[in-house]
This record gives sequence, C-alpha cells and structure tokens, in this order.
Amino acid sequence: MALRLPLLVRRTHKWLALIVGLQALIWTVSGMYMTAIHIDVIHGDHFVRAAEPRPARAASLMNPIWAAQAVPGAQSVKFHWLLDKPTYIVTSDGGASLVDAVTGAVLPAPSEGQIRQLADHWFTGDEKISGVRLIEEVPGEIRGRNPPFWRVDYNGWNKPTLYFSPATGELLTRRHGLWRIFDFFWMTHIMDYETRDNVNNRLLIIASWATLAMTLAGAWLLLYSFRRKRWPRSAP
Repeated sequence: MALRLPLLVRRTHKWLALIVGLQALIWTVSGMYMTAIHIDVIHGDHFVRAAEPRPARAASLMNPIWAAQAVPGAQSVKFHWLLDKPTYIVTSDGGASLVDAVTGAVLPAPSEGQIRQLADHWFTGDEKISGVRLIEEVPGEIRGRNPPFWRVDYNGWNKPTLYFSPATGELLTRRHGLWRIFDFFWMTHIMDYETRDNVNNRLLIIASWATLAMTLAGAWLLLYSFRRKRWPRSAP
C-alpha cells in the first residue's frame, strides 16, 4: 500500500492538472489583466465629464409638488438640467417623465438631436460620433437595465459608447473597448458564462476544489521526493 500511494497521488495530480490546468492559466491571465489596468480606466471615468452642481434661482422655479401633480401616480421628483433647461424628473409607475421646472408643462422625450448634444456635452474625447440609435433590446454590456436606450457610439481605437435614457436624457452608463475586454476576462475568471455576476456558481466551485486537490497532491509528491531514501549507486 505504501508503494502504491505515491503512484495513486501522481496519477491524481496528472489528471487533475490536465482537467483544470487550462482554467488555471485563464485565471492567471485574466487576473493579470484585471490588476494591470486601473479600475477607474475600466469604468471610463477619463472620457466622461464629471457632473458639477449648477445653481438655479429658486424663485424662478415652480414648486416640485405642483410639478408632480402633472404626472398621474407620481412617486418621486428630482431636479435635472436638460442641457440648459431646468426640468423635473417625475417618476411614476409608468416610468419617468420630464416636466418643465418653470412652467410645469410635461415635456416630450428628448429628440435624437438633443441626445447628440448631450453626448458631446458629457464626452471629453476628441473623437466624433459614429452613430446614434434607439435600441429596444438590452446589449450584454449593460445587462440588468430596462430598455429602451439611446446608444451613442464614437470613433477611435477604444470605441467609446454612451447610453442615455430616452425619457429624460440622463446619462445611464458608458462602455469602451478596455471595459469590454475586462468583462470578457471577468466572465472567464468567475466561470459564469450566462449572467457574468454569480461568483458562487457550481462550475467555479468544482474547478476551485479540483485545483486545490491538484495543488495538495503536487505538494505531497514534492515532499515525498525529498524524503525518499536514496540508495548509493553501485560501483561500475
């Protein structure tokens, strides 16, 4: 039994290495990418203007409670600048609506031209807009949000993209090439190939335990090779 144990451990180590070795390499490569690039760069903070508070004369604005009455079933009211126009965003069961903060009139949803202006206002790069479209399906890169969205794409090697609310013109999020690579590596790192957010999925747990077993088997074999008695070679 003592002689067969090293053979059993060696075979276990070999087959586990063949099974999880590729995933271990993926963990290494993806981890290197995710630590080499600063998370602020991944978030795209460098190509979106920071939101700065803009003062408004309270005397010129109508009471937000009155503005909420313009939308049936209003639940909340938030002040918002639509370009240079002061507005209220009134949220209800039917979604969000824009209300003129001066007159109290319900405003139409932002047009494509206004979305272009908003995109150029927020975008800090020198690239030009390559396309603007209203999308009804949720792209994988902004999963978890409710459509529709205005998608504004820019030229450039990094392919920046801004997403806006079609109802209020609010900037919802941004994406770019480095983020998309990060998202792919994150998917392979946690081994969640569907939602990409479950770090406790069964596949990852099995691969983690298998890798641990492979490591322990390799450590045992290393210690065994050092402790193994070496017989002197016979003289020629």
